[in-house]
Order: sequence, then structure tokens, then C-alpha cells
Amino acid sequence: MSLLVKICGLSTRETLQTALDAGADMVGFVFFPPSPRHLSLELGRDLGRQVKQRALKVALTVDADDATLDNIMDALSPDIFQLHGKESVARLRDIKQKYGRPVMKAVPVATAADLAVLPGYAAVADRILFDARAPKDATRPGGLGAPFDWHLLENLDLKLPYMVSGGLHADNVAEALRVTGAGGVDVSSGVESAPGVKDPEMIKAFIRAARATQDASQELSVR
Repeated sequence: MSLLVKICGLSTRETLQTALDAGADMVGFVFFPPSPRHLSLELGRDLGRQVKQRALKVALTVDADDATLDNIMDALSPDIFQLHGKESVARLRDIKQKYGRPVMKAVPVATAADLAVLPGYAAVADRILFDARAPKDATRPGGLGAPFDWHLLENLDLKLPYMVSGGLHADNVAEALRVTGAGGVDVSSGVESAPGVKDPEMIKAFIRAARATQDASQELSVR
């Protein structure tokens, strides 16, 4: 199975184009006002049109109500909803049924105890995204540039596809993949020169590093 690379928090035509040209599989758009990567619906609509099915469009929301999701559906028509709040299993089920889109549930991780929620979410979600648990005083649940202990995912028995995020960058993505065995990686702050400001060269470097890991593992399997 090929590795999925997601660049999240894109907010300009230039950086979106860079991600698409560099081969990102997923491009993420944030609809959460406290985030420095938050998009207006108008900008989301404009960037969504630019994608032109070259990658999957992911709408990141945090405990969003139906009115907010209705507006995002109208503006972006996302391929996937990434739910990054405290949404319940029942809420995931409702969103899938109402909008007919796959759902990726973010699971914040700090200790092994945080994995106890997996059976419930795995019964409904289409994909799990493991992210570092935010500090209690944080104003947003992700995009904080902090990794979690990847060894917590070693020997993970999860039938669902999963990705890792949190503190990833070009220099550590290979190790994250090696330890976790994840089928995908998600980066936001690790390709930024300042909060919310994506750097085209860092985007390209991250995707190159992630793909190099995949190429190396395929070579080993052939041998």
C-alpha cells in the first residue's frame, strides 16, 4: 500500500500549488477560528477549485455544528472530514450519514491510556489520525509542533488505516514511520516558517523525505 502524505493548514494558492506539484495525496483546509490556519468560506471555495481532483480535499473541523458543516460542504465539497475535537462516536456516525463523506477522527495521544477510545471510534471512522495531545492551556487541539511518544503505537492492533501527525518535519518523518508503521503522515507546523505561514521549500522537502522512506522500504521488500 502506498504511503499517504497530507499537507494540512494550506491557506494560499502558491503553497497549495507547491503541495500539489510535489505530490501530496491529501491537502487539508482548516475551518476553526482560533487557528492561525483558519480559512474563510470564500477562500476555502477558491482553494478547493484549484485542487481539481489532484489530491483529496480534507476539511478540518473542531466540534463543528451542522450549520458549519453545511457551509463547508457548500464551499469546499471536501472528500474527507477530519474531526479534531471531542466528537463522540454517535456524532461521527451522524456526520457520515448526513454528508456521505468518509470521516477521519483525530485521537490525541500522550499516554497508552489515550488509546482506550480506539475500539469505539474504529467502529465508525474510516481512518484514525494520531496526534500529540495538546497542553491543557492550549487554544487549539493540534498544529502545535509537538510530537508524542511514537513507541506507544508499536504493535498496535488496529484494522483501520491510520496516520500520524504532531511535530513531524523532514528530518524525523522517516523515524516516525519506522516506529509507528503508519500508512500515512500529516504535517502542518513542520512545513512553516511562522505559525500559519507555509514554506514552499519545506513542503517539498517533507514530501521528498516521506517518499524516500517508502522507496527504501519497497527496495527492502523486493530483496
